[in-house]
Amino acid sequence: MKTDRNMEDMALLSSLRKGEQQAFDSLFRKYYPMLCAYARRFVELEDAEEIVQEIMLWIWEKHSELIIESSLSQYLFKMTYHRALNLIAKKEIINRAEAVFYTKNQEMPEDVNYYQIKELTKRIEKAIAALPESYQTAFIMHRFKGMSYKDIAVTYNVSPKTIDYRIQQALKLLREDLKDYLPLTVLLALHIG
Repeated sequence: MKTDRNMEDMALLSSLRKGEQQAFDSLFRKYYPMLCAYARRFVELEDAEEIVQEIMLWIWEKHSELIIESSLSQYLFKMTYHRALNLIAKKEIINRAEAVFYTKNQEMPEDVNYYQIKELTKRIEKAIAALPESYQTAFIMHRFKGMSYKDIAVTYNVSPKTIDYRIQQALKLLREDLKDYLPLTVLLALHIG
Protein backbone atom coordinates (compact mmCIF):
# COMPACT_ATOMS: atom_id res chain seq x y z
CA MET A 1 0.00 0.00 0.00
CA LYS A 2 2.78 2.40 0.99
CA THR A 3 4.77 1.61 -2.14
CA ASP A 4 1.63 2.18 -4.26
CA ARG A 5 1.31 5.62 -2.70
CA ASN A 6 5.00 6.33 -3.32
CA MET A 7 4.66 5.23 -6.96
CA GLU A 8 1.57 7.41 -7.32
CA ASP A 9 3.45 10.36 -5.79
CA MET A 10 6.45 9.81 -8.07
CA ALA A 11 4.17 9.88 -11.12
CA LEU A 12 2.44 12.97 -9.73
CA LEU A 13 5.78 14.68 -9.16
CA SER A 14 6.97 13.79 -12.65
CA SER A 15 3.84 15.31 -14.20
CA LEU A 16 4.11 18.33 -11.92
CA ARG A 17 7.70 18.96 -13.04
CA LYS A 18 6.40 19.12 -16.61
CA GLY A 19 3.99 21.87 -15.52
CA GLU A 20 0.81 19.86 -15.87
CA GLN A 21 -1.99 21.74 -14.13
CA GLN A 22 -3.95 18.53 -13.57
CA ALA A 23 -1.03 17.09 -11.58
CA PHE A 24 -0.97 20.18 -9.38
CA ASP A 25 -4.75 19.96 -8.87
CA SER A 26 -4.38 16.32 -7.82
CA LEU A 27 -1.52 17.18 -5.47
CA PHE A 28 -3.57 19.98 -3.94
CA ARG A 29 -6.67 17.80 -3.43
CA LYS A 30 -4.61 14.95 -2.01
CA TYR A 31 -2.36 16.85 0.40
CA TYR A 32 -4.04 20.15 1.28
CA PRO A 33 -6.45 18.75 3.92
CA MET A 34 -3.77 16.51 5.49
CA LEU A 35 -1.18 19.29 5.62
CA CYS A 36 -3.69 21.75 7.10
CA ALA A 37 -4.62 19.21 9.79
CA TYR A 38 -0.93 18.63 10.50
CA ALA A 39 -0.08 22.35 10.66
CA ARG A 40 -3.11 22.88 12.91
CA ARG A 41 -1.27 20.85 15.58
CA PHE A 42 1.17 23.79 15.88
CA VAL A 43 -0.73 26.93 14.86
CA GLU A 44 -4.26 28.33 14.58
CA LEU A 45 -6.44 27.09 11.69
CA GLU A 46 -6.19 30.34 9.73
CA ASP A 47 -2.38 30.29 9.98
CA ALA A 48 -2.30 26.58 9.11
CA GLU A 49 -4.32 27.17 5.94
CA GLU A 50 -2.12 30.12 4.98
CA ILE A 51 1.07 28.09 5.49
CA VAL A 52 -0.22 25.23 3.32
CA GLN A 53 -1.46 27.62 0.63
CA GLU A 54 1.97 29.27 0.53
CA ILE A 55 3.62 25.85 0.22
CA MET A 56 1.31 24.84 -2.60
CA LEU A 57 1.93 28.12 -4.39
CA TRP A 58 5.69 27.68 -3.94
CA ILE A 59 5.48 24.11 -5.29
CA TRP A 60 3.62 25.32 -8.38
CA GLU A 61 5.97 28.25 -8.97
CA LYS A 62 9.06 26.02 -8.61
CA HIS A 63 7.58 22.91 -10.27
CA SER A 64 10.29 22.66 -12.92
CA GLU A 65 13.11 23.05 -10.35
CA LEU A 66 11.82 20.63 -7.71
CA ILE A 67 14.41 18.24 -6.36
CA ILE A 68 12.88 15.97 -3.77
CA GLU A 69 15.23 13.37 -2.31
CA SER A 70 12.76 11.92 0.18
CA SER A 71 9.19 10.98 -0.65
CA LEU A 72 6.83 13.73 -1.78
CA SER A 73 4.75 13.18 1.33
CA GLN A 74 7.75 13.53 3.68
CA TYR A 75 8.91 16.61 1.79
CA LEU A 76 5.54 18.35 2.11
CA PHE A 77 5.09 17.47 5.79
CA LYS A 78 8.64 18.57 6.63
CA MET A 79 8.14 21.84 4.77
CA THR A 80 4.86 22.40 6.64
CA TYR A 81 6.55 21.68 9.97
CA HIS A 82 9.41 24.13 9.34
CA ARG A 83 7.10 26.88 8.13
CA ALA A 84 4.89 26.42 11.19
CA LEU A 85 7.98 26.67 13.42
CA ASN A 86 9.09 29.83 11.61
CA LEU A 87 5.66 31.38 12.08
CA ILE A 88 5.64 30.50 15.78
CA ALA A 89 9.10 32.01 16.20
CA LYS A 90 8.12 35.14 14.30
CA LYS A 91 5.03 35.60 16.49
CA GLU A 92 7.14 35.07 19.61
CA ILE A 93 9.51 37.81 18.43
CA ILE A 94 6.62 40.20 17.83
CA ASN A 95 4.96 39.39 21.16
CA ARG A 96 8.21 39.71 23.05
CA ALA A 97 9.09 43.00 21.37
CA GLU A 98 5.62 44.42 22.02
CA ALA A 99 5.75 43.36 25.68
CA VAL A 100 9.19 44.89 26.12
CA PHE A 101 8.15 48.16 24.47
CA TYR A 102 5.00 48.32 26.55
CA THR A 103 6.75 47.77 29.88
CA LYS A 104 9.94 49.72 29.08
CA ASN A 105 8.36 52.67 27.29
CA GLN A 106 8.58 54.89 30.39
CA GLU A 107 12.28 54.11 30.87
CA MET A 108 13.41 55.08 27.38
CA PRO A 109 15.43 58.26 26.91
CA GLU A 110 13.32 61.24 25.94
CA ASP A 111 14.98 61.62 22.55
CA VAL A 112 13.85 58.14 21.46
CA ASN A 113 10.41 58.44 20.02
CA TYR A 114 7.84 55.61 20.40
CA TYR A 115 7.17 55.79 16.67
CA GLN A 116 10.88 55.38 15.91
CA ILE A 117 10.91 52.23 18.04
CA LYS A 118 7.77 50.93 16.37
CA GLU A 119 9.32 51.60 12.96
CA LEU A 120 12.54 49.91 14.04
CA THR A 121 10.63 46.86 15.24
CA LYS A 122 8.92 46.58 11.86
CA ARG A 123 12.27 47.06 10.12
CA ILE A 124 13.90 44.31 12.22
CA GLU A 125 11.01 41.92 11.54
CA LYS A 126 11.26 42.69 7.83
CA ALA A 127 15.05 42.21 7.86
CA ILE A 128 14.72 38.85 9.62
CA ALA A 129 11.97 37.78 7.22
CA ALA A 130 14.23 38.71 4.26
CA LEU A 131 17.02 36.36 5.39
CA PRO A 132 17.46 33.11 3.45
CA GLU A 133 15.29 30.51 5.15
CA SER A 134 18.17 28.42 6.55
CA TYR A 135 19.84 31.54 8.05
CA GLN A 136 16.52 32.83 9.38
CA THR A 137 15.60 29.55 11.06
CA ALA A 138 19.01 29.10 12.69
CA PHE A 139 19.06 32.73 13.86
CA ILE A 140 15.55 32.60 15.35
CA MET A 141 16.12 29.27 17.07
CA HIS A 142 19.39 30.49 18.60
CA ARG A 143 18.57 34.11 19.47
CA PHE A 144 14.90 33.89 20.37
CA LYS A 145 14.45 30.30 21.51
CA GLY A 146 17.82 30.02 23.25
CA MET A 147 18.80 26.81 21.45
CA SER A 148 22.48 25.89 21.23
CA TYR A 149 24.23 25.45 17.89
CA LYS A 150 24.46 21.74 18.66
CA ASP A 151 20.69 21.41 19.33
CA ILE A 152 19.85 23.28 16.14
CA ALA A 153 22.35 21.14 14.19
CA VAL A 154 20.69 17.96 15.48
CA THR A 155 17.24 19.29 14.49
CA TYR A 156 18.35 19.90 10.89
CA ASN A 157 20.84 17.03 10.65
CA VAL A 158 23.81 19.30 9.87
CA SER A 159 27.03 20.09 11.72
CA PRO A 160 27.23 22.77 14.45
CA LYS A 161 29.77 24.55 12.22
CA THR A 162 27.08 24.86 9.55
CA ILE A 163 24.73 26.41 12.11
CA ASP A 164 27.50 28.76 13.29
CA TYR A 165 28.08 29.83 9.67
CA ARG A 166 24.35 30.41 9.08
CA ILE A 167 23.99 32.52 12.22
CA GLN A 168 27.12 34.55 11.44
CA GLN A 169 25.83 35.16 7.91
CA ALA A 170 22.41 36.14 9.30
CA LEU A 171 24.06 38.65 11.66
CA LYS A 172 26.17 40.05 8.82
CA LEU A 173 23.09 40.50 6.61
CA LEU A 174 21.08 42.02 9.47
CA ARG A 175 23.88 44.48 10.33
CA GLU A 176 24.03 45.53 6.69
CA ASP A 177 20.25 45.81 6.36
CA LEU A 178 19.86 47.74 9.62
CA LYS A 179 22.98 49.94 9.41
CA ASP A 180 20.88 53.12 9.14
CA TYR A 181 19.18 52.21 12.41
CA LEU A 182 22.34 51.27 14.32
CA PRO A 183 21.93 53.64 17.32
CA LEU A 184 18.33 52.55 17.87
CA THR A 185 19.23 48.90 17.29
CA VAL A 186 21.77 49.08 20.11
CA LEU A 187 19.17 50.65 22.39
CA LEU A 188 16.62 48.00 21.44
CA ALA A 189 19.13 45.21 22.11
CA LEU A 190 19.74 46.64 25.60
CA HIS A 191 16.03 46.67 26.35
CA ILE A 192 15.29 43.21 24.94
CA GLY A 193 18.44 41.54 26.31
